[in-house]
Amino acid sequence: MDTLETRELRYFLAVAEELHFGRAAERLGMAQPPLSRAIQQLERRLGVCLLERNRRGVSLTGAGEVLLHEGRAALDATTAAARRTRRAGGVGSASGTRNRLVLAVKAAASHELLLKLLDAYAAEPDAVEVEVLPSGTCEQEEMLRDGRADVALMHAPYNSLAGFDSEELLSEGQIAVLPAGHPLAGRRTLSLADVSDLPDLPLARWPRHGTYPPGPGPEVRDQTQLAQLIALGRTMAVFPDSSRAWLWAEHAAVPLTDAPPVVTHIAWPAHSRSVALAGLIRTATEL
Repeated sequence: MDTLETRELRYFLAVAEELHFGRAAERLGMAQPPLSRAIQQLERRLGVCLLERNRRGVSLTGAGEVLLHEGRAALDATTAAARRTRRAGGVGSASGTRNRLVLAVKAAASHELLLKLLDAYAAEPDAVEVEVLPSGTCEQEEMLRDGRADVALMHAPYNSLAGFDSEELLSEGQIAVLPAGHPLAGRRTLSLADVSDLPDLPLARWPRHGTYPPGPGPEVRDQTQLAQLIALGRTMAVFPDSSRAWLWAEHAAVPLTDAPPVVTHIAWPAHSRSVALAGLIRTATEL
């Protein structure tokens, strides 16, 4: 049996991510017994054990780990195909515009570069509508993979470019963004060691795949939340130098002398054959 149904993948991924049949069933909006039967049937069809079940709970086998990784990619691909097809037909556009492009950007990052790109592309004779989709830290990758975006501005080393085609656009240094009244805010420069473990300013935590990593820092969902928490003296952040564009009067930006440069790339799915996308990429590389 070499084919899988998307329904089966959704069921398995819910259990594999929750590692609990009850929570997975609740997430899927179904009862637990039919979910358990569906997973057992999937294991019989594949001829492998995907989950270890015992009194302590549920864990993934080696085969289950493979299906978790491959299944996510497969579901992202089918979702992306549906979203991009609908977008090409004008679905979801307020103006009904066909063949529009969705550009994912990290909120407030590369502000000047983004303005230049949008203005230069709009002047092209064959330009299409470009919808800018702000995202949180590292969300651009997921947006490209699941079809919410057609193209993205991504920042190495923070974003992974694996599986995408890309072109380098900009390289810049990094800054520590601190509360204006903090003792370190008056320094001309700082090192990563200076800001890596500040008990009074623990680093904020951004969600990845819907969950927050462990740590003492506050949980944030967007740039506005982060900006306010920094202003209140609850956290700090490390950002590319271009992020100065969104700083408040209550913030201080101090250059980090030993931080690796941040390289901004324009990235897109490797299999894309969009003529409009090719035009946007050409404009970006000519800036």
